[in-house]
Formats: sequence, structure tokens, C-alpha cells
Amino acid sequence: MPLRHKSAQKRARQTVKRTDRNKQVKALIKGSVKRVHSASDKTSATEELKKTVKVLDRAAVKGVIHKNKAANTKSKLTKHVNKLG
Repeated sequence: MPLRHKSAQKRARQTVKRTDRNKQVKALIKGSVKRVHSASDKTSATEELKKTVKVLDRAAVKGVIHKNKAANTKSKLTKHVNKLG
């Protein structure tokens, strides 16, 4: 069923764009988190953690994820990195 109102058509176009953008950002987050977990030593894990924190903060500011989810993820990753010997 085609949308009748111009505003509804525009909202549908915007939703598609936003959904695609959010999927890309979430995939970037997941890959970044995996790289932190798969890092072999503490120095490489720390470098990956810095990159991941930037990605999480950017996603939280843009509204892709909630700020508390970003904070919780950063906390868990930091604990993981600190456990590495």
C-alpha cells in the first residue's frame, strides 16, 4: 500500500537511511569488541580498547545505542583488559 502523504513518504525514506546507518555502526561496535576480546597481550588489548571506546562514545552521542549501554560495555571491556597479565 503506497503512502499517501508526502510527510509519510519522507519519513519512510529517512527510516531506511537511518536503519542502514545504525546497522553499520552496530556491526562496527561488535567487531571492535571482538578485537578487544581476541587480543593476545595486554598492550594490544589496551590499544584496541582505546579505539573501541571512541566507537562506543560516538555511537552513544549519535543515538545509535543508549549512553548507559556504552558505559556498561566500556566497563566490562576495561575489566577484561585489566585481568590480562
